[in-house]
Amino acid sequence: MSLRLDKLGVVIALLVAYGTLVAPFATFRANRIVPGEAKSILAALPVGAGVVLLGLMVVAAAIILLKTPALLRLAAAAVSLGAIALFIGLTATYLTPPENTYARVSPASGFWVLLFANALLAADSITRLRPRPGVRVLLLLATLAGATAILVSGLWDGLSILKEYAGRADVFWLEAGRHVALALGSLFASVVVGLPLGILCHRVEPLRAGVLNTLNLIQTIPSIALFGILIAPLGWIAVNVPGAAAIGIRGIGAAPAFVALFLYSLLPVVANTVVGLAGVPREANEAARGIGMTDRQRLFGIELPLAMPVILTGIRIVLVQNIGLATIAALIGGGGFGVFVFQGIGQTAMDLVLLGAVPTVVLAFAAAIVLDALIEMNTPSQNRGRTA
Repeated sequence: MSLRLDKLGVVIALLVAYGTLVAPFATFRANRIVPGEAKSILAALPVGAGVVLLGLMVVAAAIILLKTPALLRLAAAAVSLGAIALFIGLTATYLTPPENTYARVSPASGFWVLLFANALLAADSITRLRPRPGVRVLLLLATLAGATAILVSGLWDGLSILKEYAGRADVFWLEAGRHVALALGSLFASVVVGLPLGILCHRVEPLRAGVLNTLNLIQTIPSIALFGILIAPLGWIAVNVPGAAAIGIRGIGAAPAFVALFLYSLLPVVANTVVGLAGVPREANEAARGIGMTDRQRLFGIELPLAMPVILTGIRIVLVQNIGLATIAALIGGGGFGVFVFQGIGQTAMDLVLLGAVPTVVLAFAAAIVLDALIEMNTPSQNRGRTA
């Protein structure tokens, strides 16, 4: 029996080979600002550990390269990701001189390439296995639990990003709360306003083009520009409207960030509501009319349930978009993980940038998986099979 190559596997195997053999695995710096010294896997780890990691990557590359069962590929990805996570923590212990509090050890490009390649392999394997939505959420929870266990164990405490966190733990969780509040609060407001507006646009056709064109125009304004545009009117409201400043409305801070995210969120919610309602089968509405259902009963009993997968797709777009855009809010004093990103850029401290960027990516990724599962659970089985 001849061995066959997997097309995507060839690309992933090349990435693994590059991350393992060419790119540096870790970077050592005498302090947090000076340029670093790149270290390969064998130089960044004790000899035995380096050989073990190289061996694991070679075996994983062989499994990836060939047309192997999806479950075996998923197992290879899981083992590789676990090994990469464990060994990057070991590099900090191995490279940092004893009792040196100034030295910094950071993941280098090879680590990030290996992480991306194996995450891509895991995603491809899960797609091939076609697990149920609940299983996908369980896999996400298992991954997050594994990462949490490593953090709690202290294995990564020597890494530069965790040293940055250690000095800012209280501020980190405060900004994390602000980031989540901005993303979820603006999402909730956009659903409360956008869902009725979408229903109205569906029912009143002359209104549809004007509303959607206006929202599309807002969507084209760059985020920083929109934040800036809102400073003047919200500042005027704070000064001239009694009680406005007391409830947090100001020219800078969370208020303009919230309003901007809300405005950006409206188009996906409204447009997807219109598309979802337009896609409801005409026969379903006629049958509902035939049994004497009122317009209100048809809306809540027939149209919205059938349109829900499309509406949830719009909500998914909004949530992932808002988690990312909330990072920019730090530029106008809105808080969030962007505080660390822009502080790190200003101080040329890339690990401080990662302290804000990594949680943002994890939040967006987790939100996408959960909402994808929710969309699939609300999709009729015949449509699910058609789209698979």
